[in-house]
Amino acid sequence: MEQTNKLKNSKEVIQYLATQFPNCFSTEGEAKPLKIGIFQDLAERLKEDEKVSNTVLRSALRQYTSSWRYLHGVKVGSKRVDLDGVEGAEIEQEHVEHAQKTLKESKDKAFANKKAQADKNKAAARKPKADFKRTSKPKTSDSKPAAEKKPIEKIDSKDLVAGKEVRVLVGKTPMPGQISEVTKDGIAVTLKSGMLVKVKAEHIVA
Repeated sequence: MEQTNKLKNSKEVIQYLATQFPNCFSTEGEAKPLKIGIFQDLAERLKEDEKVSNTVLRSALRQYTSSWRYLHGVKVGSKRVDLDGVEGAEIEQEHVEHAQKTLKESKDKAFANKKAQADKNKAAARKPKADFKRTSKPKTSDSKPAAEKKPIEKIDSKDLVAGKEVRVLVGKTPMPGQISEVTKDGIAVTLKSGMLVKVKAEHIVA
């Protein structure tokens, strides 16, 4: 069974009408003025055509007759055509004036929208990008200026006794702690972090 693909939007319907009725509808150039009551004629001709519904057909006709190229074609001396392209009545003056007025309003609106968009784009181009101010990292509470850092001083061996507050050279940075035990194998120091380390006397400073 052949499946029918229903036309879903005005653009597809207009293209279809231009194919079915080429002497009446077109998709390029100046459009011919349509006979008054053309919708009824179309509905009758396409009543067996499952591709086009009356709802979409009506919407497509409204779009077609409000397009700039159609409104350009509604002018003095032009004649309306039926589905087969047969010319009928000449365009009435009031219809010409209405078409010209509609065309002018449509163009004015389009140009205004275009200008507004252009102005918007210019404003966006002129607007400076968000400033990312470079700020210095906040100093942590335990960081001290170089001038305030306690200098490294060797401690006298007689001061190496349990309970003495000292600093232990662990890497490049002296770590504060307290001597826990002094033996011939080394000195045990409990650091402020709670860690117990065993070091030689030369690694302990005041």
